[in-house]
Amino acid sequence: MTNNHSNHKKTDHQNDEPEAADLNDAVEAMNETGSVEAAVEAIETNWDLPVETAPEQRIASLEKELADTHDRHLRLQAEYQNYRKRVSKDIATARFLAMAESAMPFLQVCDYLNMAMAAAETSDNLDAIRQGLKMITGEYQKAMDELGIVKVNAVGEQFNPELHDALAHEASSDVPEGKVIKQWNCGYKLGERLLRPAKVVVSSGPEKAEDKQEG
Repeated sequence: MTNNHSNHKKTDHQNDEPEAADLNDAVEAMNETGSVEAAVEAIETNWDLPVETAPEQRIASLEKELADTHDRHLRLQAEYQNYRKRVSKDIATARFLAMAESAMPFLQVCDYLNMAMAAAETSDNLDAIRQGLKMITGEYQKAMDELGIVKVNAVGEQFNPELHDALAHEASSDVPEGKVIKQWNCGYKLGERLLRPAKVVVSSGPEKAEDKQEG
């Protein structure tokens, strides 16, 4: 093919766009030969483009993109590790504050209890000791109220396995079957959640005749 535009080689203007005539030459070369290489050669001839360096530029671009991605990954990983440390520290702080808040009301109770023990060792005044114990009990109940802890008294109540722990059954002519006769330890609730069930003895109803005969 005769190159009609060989005199239009633009080595001094590599950053300009190819003219329409130069592109037409490339299209004609590809149409005549059916080869893409011919079109590239026509462009190289009429327009001094560094086609041979394009793969190197592409590799350099990809390497830069990979380096940027790796850098972003490292920064994200560092930020995530810092986030985990902050969360762990916040959880530890919240746990400590919760424990401190729970323990604080009982510190005064402990002080009064130590005072009562000291007084009991040096005094025979039972009335003063009783008064001290009442004061301790009042402070203890105040601490429970501040924490929202409610005592569960089970005596006379219908046995409820969700609130009561039955230690034994006992016959009773006065307390109907299934009712709590005795309570060894009271239970406690915090809000709607049970902290500790009450340990109880449950009535099995009036003693049966065969039980009396065996006795």
